[in-house]
Amino acid sequence: MTDLVRTLGATVRQLREAHAWSQEELAEHAGMNRSYIGEIERGSAIASIVTVEKLAAALGVPISWLLGSGAAHVSLRDAQVAGTRS
Repeated sequence: MTDLVRTLGATVRQLREAHAWSQEELAEHAGMNRSYIGEIERGSAIASIVTVEKLAAALGVPISWLLGSGAAHVSLRDAQVAGTRS
């Protein structure tokens, strides 16, 4: 597993939890399967750019937040502020 895959998974999980959503709720918002969300969070699936775009839209953050090196340390408030700027 690469650092990018690990970062994406950790960031998705952190933002999902900040929204107080289950994996199933995030899957609903993103139009995806719940088990695939779990695989992304664990780093056992490599998400396509289209999937990353869906996750970013559902979580209300720019794609760069999910892929950036510091993205795993964002707070929901920071994410909401950034989402209004994109």
